Amino acid sequence: MPSHAASLSVTNVDEKEQVMAEPTEEIAVRRDDTAGRYEITVDGAVAGFTEFVRTPHGRLLFPHTSIDPAYGGRGLGGRLVEQAMKDAAANGDEVIPACPFVNKWVRTHDVPGLKVDFRDA
Repeated sequence: MPSHAASLSVTNVDEKEQVMAEPTEEIAVRRDDTAGRYEITVDGAVAGFTEFVRTPHGRLLFPHTSIDPAYGGRGLGGRLVEQAMKDAAANGDEVIPACPFVNKWVRTHDVPGLKVDFRDA
């Protein structure tokens, strides 16, 4: 899976690439195809996730995003969705942002190459 030039990188669960986001914390985003979600971790602990389901037409439907309240207020949800959308764009996937958080994020941020279907959201 390709890395992205951003504050975080998307990796497969088996890969270990992570980028320091703060001097004392290691924050990473990874795609777990088995679980059908992207996860954001802080110092190795899962702090949140955004779920995805591949539709019969091959699009990625994002139905739900959650950040553990213990990690709230730190912008992790935005970082998570940003990396998930960059990864989808890099893979040529079209996304359906059914999750209200993902939907709002996609409407207010530009991701080059991202294809979005709002009709089914």
